[in-house]
Amino acid sequence: MNALEIAARSGANVAVEVVEETGSTNADLLARAALLQAPLLLVARNQTAGRGRAGRSWLSSSEGSLTFSLAWRFEGGVNRLAGLPLAVGVALAETLGRLGVQVGLKWPNDVLRDGDKLAGILIETQSAKDGGVWAVIGIGLNLLMPDEAEALLGRSIASLPWLARMDRNELLAALLDGLADALREFGRAGFGAFVARWNLRHAWQGETVTILDRGAVLHEGAAAGVDDAGRLLLDTVDGRIAIMAGDVSLRVKGA
Repeated sequence: MNALEIAARSGANVAVEVVEETGSTNADLLARAALLQAPLLLVARNQTAGRGRAGRSWLSSSEGSLTFSLAWRFEGGVNRLAGLPLAVGVALAETLGRLGVQVGLKWPNDVLRDGDKLAGILIETQSAKDGGVWAVIGIGLNLLMPDEAEALLGRSIASLPWLARMDRNELLAALLDGLADALREFGRAGFGAFVARWNLRHAWQGETVTILDRGAVLHEGAAAGVDDAGRLLLDTVDGRIAIMAGDVSLRVKGA
């Protein structure tokens, strides 16, 4: 991967940096956010301390995955970022669709292929000096998943072996273009511009799911998509409720 090649192939007009190895691209960009003047894509060939939601580890390898973070500044405070992880999921799904890969979306921040996790999204924020907010959008995308990695995780993981053969600079440029377009749209219109597109790709639409908090079941019902605030709509025996993301987990009942 080459930063100049990625930037040259992308039409996003975003600065790109590629590092051989780092602990976490999200942590690196958060540490630099106060000094940033414009969006920046940071790509790591090898990430040793990647993180997912709720402090979970994200396993990756230079051959089998793409790990990168994009720092993007938004006007206003963090309250204007409701639904941003879902909008990023839509951007990834639409970009992969243009590359010939059809995927589904799992609330609040996963991309699925054939029911298995293909990509994860972690968004962290830091206030900007001028009153705006920097969102650092971390993405891990599986391309090849060795059997030993699945054994370590204890579950099957989706992969894209034919996309793994695609030129990495071209693939990253396509992903950057899709993300930049979506983030500009989100900045103008918020998550409302993405609701229908997310619901169209909702992998568990109509499925009976449970909402868990540290292993305890909080709610159970049929998943009915998301609303304009990015909340999961759940049809329970007591009627429809809306679930905020927080640190809760979503499982298909019986899985």
